[in-house]
Amino acid sequence: MPGRVLLDTTVIISLFSHDPAVRSQLDTAAEVFVPSIAIGELFYGAYKSRQAEQNVETIRRFTQANTILAADSHTAEVYGQVKSRLRERGRPIPENDIWIAAIALQHALELAARDIHFAEVEGLSVLAW
Repeated sequence: MPGRVLLDTTVIISLFSHDPAVRSQLDTAAEVFVPSIAIGELFYGAYKSRQAEQNVETIRRFTQANTILAADSHTAEVYGQVKSRLRERGRPIPENDIWIAAIALQHALELAARDIHFAEVEGLSVLAW
């Protein structure tokens, strides 16, 4: 049973698509959080979609119903540490995903994600949903 979980954008998109596996996992999580970075990615996708108005409204409802964690100065420090370690090892991952990983590490959360590159982040507990 997952404990305190941060949702990556890929998992949120699957939730919006009514993926029963994601819904089942969410139902067993003790606490669920959403990184503000993922919300930005969702809005970007919504605004470039054919159903922008409908998708934007879905995201707004989702944000109102969930606890959103924003990046702060502590997150920025963790981000710097993570990015530096990834660079040293020659294992870069997308910038937004470094921020999402930093929020998860900062708050000691498990990250529910479908991107395998999160496994490159040392100390990050990743749940493959």
